[in-house]
Amino acid sequence: MGQIPSLTMSARRRPLVGRLRRRPETVAAYLFLSVPLLLFLVFIALPLVASLVLSLFSWDLFGVPQFVGVTNYQRLVGDLTVRAAFTNTFVFALTTLIIHLVLAVLLALGVNRAMPGVLRYFLRTSYFFPLLVSSAASALIWLYMLDPNFGFLDYYLQRLGWSSPPNWLLSPRTALPTLVAFDVWRTLGYTFVIVLAGLQTIPQQLYEAATIDGAGAWARFWHVTIPMLSPTLLLASVIGFIGAFQIFDPMFIMTQGGPGTATLSVVQELYQVAFQNLQIGYGSAIAVAVAVVILIVSALQLWISRYWVHYERV
Repeated sequence: MGQIPSLTMSARRRPLVGRLRRRPETVAAYLFLSVPLLLFLVFIALPLVASLVLSLFSWDLFGVPQFVGVTNYQRLVGDLTVRAAFTNTFVFALTTLIIHLVLAVLLALGVNRAMPGVLRYFLRTSYFFPLLVSSAASALIWLYMLDPNFGFLDYYLQRLGWSSPPNWLLSPRTALPTLVAFDVWRTLGYTFVIVLAGLQTIPQQLYEAATIDGAGAWARFWHVTIPMLSPTLLLASVIGFIGAFQIFDPMFIMTQGGPGTATLSVVQELYQVAFQNLQIGYGSAIAVAVAVVILIVSALQLWISRYWVHYERV
């Protein structure tokens, strides 16, 4: 009977000793998490909160901010220029996203086939190389290439018999498709790498089993490759839309949003309103609207993914 208290005390010490032993691991985990958490707070959370607060004020960056409530949002709803910018950005983002996914899957399938290692590395590097060049430098290269007076694209098209090539960046019909082509050329390598990594994780046993069952190449692609690649495609689609919806450099450098508002992006309109016209409150309202649209579309993508994304269960 006299040993019962000591046994009780020993049993109480064991959880304490376990917690003490786990404490260095816990501290290390918090230290590793602190850096990305700090970056998230400084560069994402705090600017978003600041934009939300500033959107309720009228401020020219120099005077005293004046509280106006939801006036900036009421103006935003009726602003035809902002509406055109959102429309252009949606068209641009959806078009580039579809082209990115289709081409990335085709290129990844081609590179993943049996071929000499040197050729495989050359193709991977070639697809990814344009992404290593800054967006501004790439836009300037394309701007000179497409110039109607001394650009080499029109020169060679005329030599091939096309007497009057279109003004690629000056026509409302071709300006936005040209920017889509530029974005696909420059950023396709990023989507290609993501899809290729997902493609290489598909177990070969699934293809072997499908072949034994009599499935051809097309059947293996639709019933093995696409279902197993669907989580990767979801990741690429979410990241791709978020990046495309914030497009700015090509429009600003190559077309300045023109002709008219044919290529005006919503981030470019935000820049003009906030930093050229010094309407900080109204620009913040546009920024909040952009964040809300991206959040809604991303949530919609994740909700729809329940019907087409298949996760491997072990």
